[in-house]
Amino acid sequence: MTDSPDGTIADLGEFGLIDRLSLGTGSAKQVILGPGDDTAIVAAPDGKVVITTDLMVEGRHFRRDWSTPIDVGRKAAAASLADVAAMGAVPTALVVGLAAPGDLPVAWAVACTAGLAQEAALVGAVIVGGDVASADVVILSVTAIGDLQGRAPVLRSGAKVGDQVAIAGRIGWAAAGLALLTRGFRSPKVLVDAHRYPEPLYAAGPAAAKAKATSMIDVSDGMVADARHLAIASSVVIEIDTSTWVIAEPLQAAASAYNVDPREWMLTGGDDHAFLATFPAKTKLPKNFTAIGVVSAVGDAGAGVMVDGVWSAAVGGHVHYL
Repeated sequence: MTDSPDGTIADLGEFGLIDRLSLGTGSAKQVILGPGDDTAIVAAPDGKVVITTDLMVEGRHFRRDWSTPIDVGRKAAAASLADVAAMGAVPTALVVGLAAPGDLPVAWAVACTAGLAQEAALVGAVIVGGDVASADVVILSVTAIGDLQGRAPVLRSGAKVGDQVAIAGRIGWAAAGLALLTRGFRSPKVLVDAHRYPEPLYAAGPAAAKAKATSMIDVSDGMVADARHLAIASSVVIEIDTSTWVIAEPLQAAASAYNVDPREWMLTGGDDHAFLATFPAKTKLPKNFTAIGVVSAVGDAGAGVMVDGVWSAAVGGHVHYL
């Protein structure tokens, strides 16, 4: 038995836990039927539904001694919400699966749900249902649903030779924060917090779609790794130029302390959930986007990524199962 006044999730039981977590799900105009039935019903005025799922596993994506339950909830929601925004859509609803050990305090699960709801509220989305199960560690599965609002989706496969490459949002901050935490440090706090929960510029996704972006991706595994996804899907070369990058002071300070090039974090670090997109050459970039390169034709090496004129053969980011 835990010292938590609410006890553990085993004390509360499956259905009691579901009832407790459902109290914080909220409501929104797009939700026709929320939690409590076999399924939820969410309006899809566009006639098309954008949908994605992300998993977060304790010990792999977060640690409870590093992050508060609200942090974990926010991070889990952001991963899926950013994917929806990267299609040019607006997130409308979340469905959440929670698996956890029986001795997990109810208060932790409740706070985690609050974090999920807080992040969803940033884009006007709400939690409409989910499920719970037992597991040896905490596992969160978040399914996000989105609305294209009549626009065509922005795919990874639309980049054209001559397009400009641009990015919106922070890059390298979460990777720097992870490096600090791994070494036992808790500051600079702004970097540590960036690992605990990202702050995606969700509005940048739909804005890019309105500006006729030709392709787009959520940078979750690292800029080089995700740029390669765009390049391969579009059969082009993504050329990235770091010579004009403005490196934020916290990144500079942390990199100096560890004698590393901060651009390494920026090129290979994931979990910031920035938006990497391509736009026609003469298009005025929407708010928060900064040009970082160009799209060129494939050569003998095929589709891929070049950084500062050098072919990037390495994966350049996070890879599962390694």
